[in-house]
Amino acid sequence: MQVKACSNFGKHPFEMTPLSLVKDLMINRSIGELSASERQALADAISGTADFVAGQTAVRQGQPVDVSLLLVEGMMTRQVYARDGRRHLMDVHLPGDFVDLHAYALKKLDHDVGALTAAKVAIFPHRELARIQSTFPNLTRQLWFLTLLDAAMHRQWIFRLASLDAIERIAHFLCEINTRLMAIGLSDGNRFVLPMTQVDLGEVCSLTNVHVSRVLRQLRERELCLVRASQVEILDLRRLAQLGQFEPAYLYFNRAISTRAVGSLQKVST
Repeated sequence: MQVKACSNFGKHPFEMTPLSLVKDLMINRSIGELSASERQALADAISGTADFVAGQTAVRQGQPVDVSLLLVEGMMTRQVYARDGRRHLMDVHLPGDFVDLHAYALKKLDHDVGALTAAKVAIFPHRELARIQSTFPNLTRQLWFLTLLDAAMHRQWIFRLASLDAIERIAHFLCEINTRLMAIGLSDGNRFVLPMTQVDLGEVCSLTNVHVSRVLRQLRERELCLVRASQVEILDLRRLAQLGQFEPAYLYFNRAISTRAVGSLQKVST
């Protein structure tokens, strides 16, 4: 499904105020917060919203696009498919993430963007991003930072799959999601909702469903983490981060979030 202008998504595109749609964008980052005028400029650039059901494709690989989408509610993924139909999840997006900001420059994607859960996005026409680029140089740098952040996260995901064993991969992923949710107020640092199946976790960490089940049992037996349905409870964050070789520097959060991300007793790399 190609997402177009707001007129395709109902007569009243704003169920929330435009400013509320960008409230989670660029918060608690190490390079600083957006100014009030910058956040307003982003809100003014929104042409509407779109809702997707779980499993729906929002943007298809190779299709021309003239908008970029900011996730407001729910979870989305970047995904590619093998010739035999097997899906591989390349990224997991949370509220406050642009799911395809790189489409502004590329004009088409080399992957699909899909809704992992029911999701709401804010729509940014590329003509409005071009206007921001010519008018708000600092905000343009902030948006550039987001694409560089994507690259940093992809490098870390490659490290996770190439260098860590099964239990370390799951530990690393859970620590990353916990940190990102903590930054937007959706984790208290130890408990959060993760509406992903064991199959989803396996696709993120390149493990079979059976292997994921075994790893989750091991995490429970080591008294590190409990995963029940969509509820995650981290029992010992410091030890879980150590097991997963998780260092939050690649997420570029501020020191307060980065320190909490690994447990207060562990030194944070800068």
